[in-house]
Amino acid sequence: MPSKPIAIFAAVCLGLAVLIGLGTVWFNPQRAHGAPDGGDQPVVSFGRADIGGPFQLVDQNGRPVDQSILEGKWTAVFFGFTHCPDFCPSTLQAMAAAKERMGDRADDLQIVFITVDPERDTPAALADYLQTASFPQGVTGLTGTPDQVRQATEAYRVVYRRQELEGGGYTMDHSLNIYLMNPEGEFAIPLSASLGPDRLARLITQQMEQGS
Repeated sequence: MPSKPIAIFAAVCLGLAVLIGLGTVWFNPQRAHGAPDGGDQPVVSFGRADIGGPFQLVDQNGRPVDQSILEGKWTAVFFGFTHCPDFCPSTLQAMAAAKERMGDRADDLQIVFITVDPERDTPAALADYLQTASFPQGVTGLTGTPDQVRQATEAYRVVYRRQELEGGGYTMDHSLNIYLMNPEGEFAIPLSASLGPDRLARLITQQMEQGS
């Protein structure tokens, strides 16, 4: 579970990376919540964010997977770990609820969960975790060697760190963003589970309609 200082640090790092120097389409939840018409409109600037890129991992069935998995469908990419007690399961639950609200467009969205804890998150551990009834069906879980996971996190500018616990064991501090990628495998907008299922569904559907 991300501790507050690291979670804040991670959010600030990503926000600055996206907002300054990358030139991207980005989403500001506070401005969207205060939109005069009550809608959820992304805040737009021109250019393309340097988020996403090559990776070599394996899925929960042990099959090699690379960035081509993102091609052909809209994809929500989320980084987390199976021992996360709150943020990770709540994000997956929010995505499940959002897909329920998307109607037929839900078939055009896939969800990819990439671990930041390859030491514990084997393919078998991911497969067991993703069978949780409240999670979306058909989520692809990805893991790999520490170096392979690091390559993926660097491509998505994810901040993560192992945090030792008193009395033994450890947890993982990590960024909490959801990355919406278009069918060409390019970054579209960042999302957050804190938006709630209704806003998530609307924002994703809006991006699909704009890209069609």
